[in-house]
Amino acid sequence: MKEIFKILKKYTLWIIIVIVLLFFQAYCNLSLPDYTSRIVDTGISGGGIENNAIEVIRESEYQKLIMFTEDPELINQNYEKITKEDTEYLDEYPALGNENLYILKDVSNDTKEEISDELLKPIIIVYGMESDNETVKNMIGSDKLPTNPETSEIDPTQYLQSLTPEQLEGLKTTINDTLDSIEPSMLEQVAINYVKNEYTTIGVDLEAKQINYIIIAGLKMLGLSLLAMLITIVSTLLSSKIATSFSRDLRNKIATKVMIFSNKEFEDFSTASLITRSTNDIQQVQMFVVMLLRLVIYAPIMGIGAYTHVNKSSMAWVIALAVVLIMGLVTVLFTIALPKFKKVQQLIDKLNLVAREIITGIPVVRAFGNEKHEEERFDKTNVNLTKTHLFVNRLMSVMMPTMMFIMNGVSVLIIWVGSKQVDTGSMQVGTLIAFITYTMQIIMAFLMLSMMSIMIPRAFVSVRRIGEIFNKDISVKDKEEIVPFDPKKKGLVEFKDVYFRYPGAEEDVLKNISFTALPGTTTAFIGSTGSGKSTLINLIPRLYDVTGGKILIDGVNIKDAKLHDLREKIGYVPQKGNLFTGTIKSNIAFGEDYAGQISDKQITKAASIAQAEEFIKTKEKKYDSEISQGGTNVSGGQRQRLAIARAIAIDPEIYIFDDSFSALDYKTDAKLRASLTKETKDSTKFIVAQRISTVLNADQIIVLDGGTIAGIGTHKELMKTCDVYKEIALSQLSKEELENE
Repeated sequence: MKEIFKILKKYTLWIIIVIVLLFFQAYCNLSLPDYTSRIVDTGISGGGIENNAIEVIRESEYQKLIMFTEDPELINQNYEKITKEDTEYLDEYPALGNENLYILKDVSNDTKEEISDELLKPIIIVYGMESDNETVKNMIGSDKLPTNPETSEIDPTQYLQSLTPEQLEGLKTTINDTLDSIEPSMLEQVAINYVKNEYTTIGVDLEAKQINYIIIAGLKMLGLSLLAMLITIVSTLLSSKIATSFSRDLRNKIATKVMIFSNKEFEDFSTASLITRSTNDIQQVQMFVVMLLRLVIYAPIMGIGAYTHVNKSSMAWVIALAVVLIMGLVTVLFTIALPKFKKVQQLIDKLNLVAREIITGIPVVRAFGNEKHEEERFDKTNVNLTKTHLFVNRLMSVMMPTMMFIMNGVSVLIIWVGSKQVDTGSMQVGTLIAFITYTMQIIMAFLMLSMMSIMIPRAFVSVRRIGEIFNKDISVKDKEEIVPFDPKKKGLVEFKDVYFRYPGAEEDVLKNISFTALPGTTTAFIGSTGSGKSTLINLIPRLYDVTGGKILIDGVNIKDAKLHDLREKIGYVPQKGNLFTGTIKSNIAFGEDYAGQISDKQITKAASIAQAEEFIKTKEKKYDSEISQGGTNVSGGQRQRLAIARAIAIDPEIYIFDDSFSALDYKTDAKLRASLTKETKDSTKFIVAQRISTVLNADQIIVLDGGTIAGIGTHKELMKTCDVYKEIALSQLSKEELENE
């Protein structure tokens, strides 16, 4: 896990940039419902009048309002009196010809808000006194208004002016107490009507004011939408770039880790599993990183942001109900789905394993006429994977309609509750629309998170599987203190009382192996199948580490030497001559990473020694001829010769040939060994062979039997002293042939 987060840490700055962009995107999207509400409530219903800070008012109305304000100084400071002599205002305010006006000075928005709050109740009181609307009168309590004793009609101007300061203050207190019990939204709607009436009386063009307000608000909405779109594109691009770069680095890191695996680690992870973890699992993690940056982070920002807009509403309980239902649903689905996602990844491993076995072994399958059985084996694994996928998909298919049901149910509930509040005047239509929008944004945030609940469990499983590779301890690795090779003992190989046991095995495969191979000599290993020949030579380049005793090269215990330096000394030809996609030239020069640039002359010489030049020259492109994956477009013998040429090209100190001549005919085998003897006379050579003819001329032959040394010596010596060797020799050649050899 630490390795994964260490890789992701490289992109911290870009991730921060994406998160900042997401905040800006959320701000833009969260602002849109507010503008919708303003267009409906202020632009359409309110005629473009934003608040009670009336921009122009007649002097008579101004004096009435001042009588009921708590802070007359605030009003007087921010309004300026204009008279009919101020002719520049006549066209805009025709009523100026009949009465002096007060206009609002150029003030800040905060000051406007203060003025609006200050004038709210005075406007309601004055409007209630002058209006014929019973609802408005009842707001301030008609029984508390001053009336004409003779006509019993309200005559506010006359009677208000006749009241003493104490009486006026008492009247204001009584009316304010009544207004405090009324919803502020209702008061604001009434106050807007008063302002509209005053503007109409003065001659203000309300239609132009309304259209201007709607156009400006609409343009702001359009600008925010375009900005949100641009931010979305940029953040999506950056998120994708981060995810793909992260997955690239993750693949490189896995490849690097796998490259230092010993054979023990490869046995713990199957090839199919390593391929799945390097491809499918990383793809799952890549998709998760994209979704994390685009949805998992963005959804809470949107949800919390939307909630801050509606949490003071009387309908906030509706949102709480929806959130509880959604979280309950997601929790249930998450609990059921997580084990199934783990099983899916395991079944993908198994499917890859079966498919790989069938494809690589197709010649054997056909040869034994076993196609039907293999088809059934593949079908069984495939059906199990399909059933698990279907179960998960069916489970998740329940989620979307359930979510939509909750969303639509919440919408209906909001409209049902909100319509009653609109009817009573405690909420405006635009506010209700905005509330529905914000609620949907909150629910959509949880919906996005719930959709991610499909991907998150699978991604977590993949992260754990990838983490298992990084957390795997390497059994064969360099020590902290490296011991350099002794140049005076170049090419000297010593086995001293070596034991080896495979991990998890009950007994040793090799026991008490001791011998010395001198520079310029050939040491051959022969023995029955399973006697430990290949295992023994695999210990030299530390493909496995000995479990007892020690192996010395150039006078140094190979466990104390640097792995790179050790393997740089060795030219290794395995039983199966693996070739890589490319050309003949690139395959022979494969060891150039160790030995430096290999010249064309070295490549040609290596091919000649390996007896590969003969068939290379028959090809149209010679050394530039293509080699397909695994070398399937060349024969087994040609593949072996190219593998031998690859080892020869780097001119190593030590050669290891693990049954590398088995696919060669006797003639080619003899020519190749003769060339090797001549051209590699200073190198130490190890040959594993099944054929007696291959090892006859070795300087020493080591006979293995059941993991122990049954005999060491030359061919002639062993024929006299070692019954195991003699039995093998006689099983392959007659006495006459052996004598001739």
